[in-house]
Order: sequence, then C-alpha cells, then structure tokens
Amino acid sequence: MRTLKMPEMKMPELKLPEITADIAKAATDVAAVAKDATYVVIGAGVLGYQQAQVRRHELLKRLAEPKADLGSRLASAGIDLGGALHHVDSTVEGLMERMEGMIERLETVVAPLEDRLPAQARDLARQAHAQAKDARTQIRNKIPTAGA
Repeated sequence: MRTLKMPEMKMPELKLPEITADIAKAATDVAAVAKDATYVVIGAGVLGYQQAQVRRHELLKRLAEPKADLGSRLASAGIDLGGALHHVDSTVEGLMERMEGMIERLETVVAPLEDRLPAQARDLARQAHAQAKDARTQIRNKIPTAGA
C-alpha cells in the first residue's frame, strides 16, 4: 500500500488574553474604589457632625454669658446656627457631587468589561447598576438641607 506524505504546515501561535483574570482584577479594583469612596463619605459625615457639635457648644457658651441681653444672644445664635447649617449643607452637597462623579467614571470603566460577560451575568450587573442608582437617588432625596 502506498502512503501519501502531506506537506508540513506551521500554524501561527495565537495567545488569547485571559478574560476571567482581567474581569476578576477589575472587579476587585472596582470594589476597592467603592469601599474607599464609602469611607470618604462616612468620614466627611463624621467631620461635619463633629463641627456642628463644636458650633453647638460655642453657641451654648455664648447663650450662657450673662452680659449680653437676650435679643442679641438670640440674633447671634441664629446667625451662628444658620452659618453652621449652610456650611454642613455645602460640604455634604460637594461630597455628593464628587461621589456621583466618581461613580460615573467607575461605571464608564466597568461598562466595557460588562459587555464581555456572559449574557446572564451582564443582565445581573446591569440590574445591580440600576438598583444602586435608585438607592443613591433615594438617599440624596432623604438628606435634609438648611433650606428645607
């Protein structure tokens, strides 16, 4: 029997990137950024609360001074309290705007990674984004302001 000898062909070597490793690292990075952002917001809230407490103590001290008459003490208290509330409001508003900007940038970075996920995982990720956005809106609407 006769054997046929086939010519040898050298196939190019293809290296595909590990998608799971990239997504896992990106997910870890996203989680770390979200955790850091949460700590920043909580820390700013604590600082704002402490500042309001300090101003409250200063106000109580002023009101306790016997030298000033009641009218000037009340006017001074109103000005101090209004200033403190305005400062806390502007600080909270600034922090909320920064957080929204960070979240938007984070979602822009994560969006291409989501597109690489399997359909079911991609749908779950999109649902999670929608729920997180709704939660942020609800929280923002519940934050009292000095103008309210």
